[in-house]
Amino acid sequence: MTKVLTTTIGSFPKPDYVPVRDWFQAPYSVTFDAFYFDSRNLETQFALATQAAVTAQIDAGVDIPTDGEMRREHYIFYHLRHLSGVYFEHLPLREIRTGTWEREVPTIIDRIRPKDRFLPYDYQIAQSYSSQPIKITVPGPMTIADTVADEHYGDPRELNRDLADALNVEIRALVAAGCRHIQVDEPVFARKTEEALAFGIEDVEHCFAGVPAEVQRVVHLCCGYPRHVDQPDEDVLKADPDAYFELAGTLDQAAVDAVSIEDAHRPADLRLLELFEQKTVILGLIAIAKTAVEPAEEIRNRLHEALSHIDSERLIAGPDCGLGMLDLATATSKLANLTAAANSLD
Repeated sequence: MTKVLTTTIGSFPKPDYVPVRDWFQAPYSVTFDAFYFDSRNLETQFALATQAAVTAQIDAGVDIPTDGEMRREHYIFYHLRHLSGVYFEHLPLREIRTGTWEREVPTIIDRIRPKDRFLPYDYQIAQSYSSQPIKITVPGPMTIADTVADEHYGDPRELNRDLADALNVEIRALVAAGCRHIQVDEPVFARKTEEALAFGIEDVEHCFAGVPAEVQRVVHLCCGYPRHVDQPDEDVLKADPDAYFELAGTLDQAAVDAVSIEDAHRPADLRLLELFEQKTVILGLIAIAKTAVEPAEEIRNRLHEALSHIDSERLIAGPDCGLGMLDLATATSKLANLTAAANSLD
């Protein structure tokens, strides 16, 4: 019996008692006052929510769960609040993701520098609730740069490299805390392949500089979030899936261990997997913004198709992206079917 490992990608549904809403939930504002960053008064709620997220993933059978990102109001802004040089008082409206979204974004007003180490704490809280290794995610340099207004650098390569330097400090702190699965999220790669090939992939490698071999270094490349749950497919402004083919060769040679791609919302040409001759591929097999639960047999069939292009030791099954847009029952049902399929291959 063949077994394929399973993982989640990042976010998980937040319980109602968590005082922070996600960026995809209305009403949303960037001007959070960051009250919870300066106070531990809400620590009980965050810890309970983290425990619930980790436990739900493990109960569903997931091999490598995440912390669920319970403390994050936005997977990029959460990190930016811990860097110097970022100004949250001036929030210009900017088109991001090659015009797919228009959002208020923080401003880079000085050179980017790390301030405090914050993710080791998040990791240690999550890991305390699990006997399995917890994965922690960080936004990648190119995706961060696409989600800010730059009023200091004027040079994308210089901005990206300083972001990579700051991320490397946080990632090495995670490693020192014991984290053995670390994922850098770079969805912008699928929209800006030329920049990704010119310097983006190199900067992801720099994020992982000095990370020992026993740590799994993951880069995640989804093609973009839908705006709403159960949004009609034709209204979802996804990146071109051919981007994966453009990036695969360089990613396969990069200093990372695994590449995470989506396949559920919009199925990929699985011949893509053959281009990854060295890397592990995390294949998204459950949609993150559709309430319909994928049957285990359907997932199993897709896994069988994938295994005709890549060996089982280098394939991991997961969702397309984070599951935070769904309700808890739907998310856990999807994960239970994913793990049932991954554990019962012929």
